[in-house]
Amino acid sequence: MNDIGVPGGIDVLRVFCGPDGRHGNALGVVREGAAYPDEASRQKLARTLGFSETVFVDDPERGRVDIYTPGTRLPFAGHPLVGTAWLLDLEVLELPVGDVFARQDGEFTWISARPEWVPPRTLERYASAAQVEALTGPPPGEGWLYVWAWEDEAAGRVRARAFPRRGDGIAEDEATGAAALLLSSALGRALNIRQGRGSQILAAPAPDGTVEVGGRVLLRNPVLAGA
Repeated sequence: MNDIGVPGGIDVLRVFCGPDGRHGNALGVVREGAAYPDEASRQKLARTLGFSETVFVDDPERGRVDIYTPGTRLPFAGHPLVGTAWLLDLEVLELPVGDVFARQDGEFTWISARPEWVPPRTLERYASAAQVEALTGPPPGEGWLYVWAWEDEAAGRVRARAFPRRGDGIAEDEATGAAALLLSSALGRALNIRQGRGSQILAAPAPDGTVEVGGRVLLRNPVLAGA
């Protein structure tokens, strides 16, 4: 175990950090995916780590990866792919749904993906950013919920929070690239999203129907992990 209680051989990142380097969504990346050879062992580790997602790298040269929440396997997810692309300096990530292209641009790492690859979730607009801020927990109901409101519509600035509501111990997702992708696609415009406690996600639709999602990635610092 390392000093934040994670087994050796697993990198822990924070993805979509704010401008001050704080916040971001924790991500576990298992570089040697072969150490967990089947779905059962991978699901067990993801549940033990308790991050919203854990990535298993099956082929670092081709960018073949496998993504798990504490309770299920995912065909696609945003912050795990941004984080893994940054960590391994990848330009392509191979997923069952298709190839995800990645690029580095200064302090930001970007991925490009299709909205139809995102697992179903509800995008619910609130009347004001203050109403989003005021939520003390997941709103009643079932299914993955992304609540958002404009902070500055002209500038494309959004306040958002995400509630998986899937019973796996993750009450609120700090930063959610897949939902940002869906929102940018639905609104047809570039967005600068402040999610959770202060994470930042950028998203912009492209003419070919894909959407780019980008943000800052840092190795998780034990002191800042709860920041």
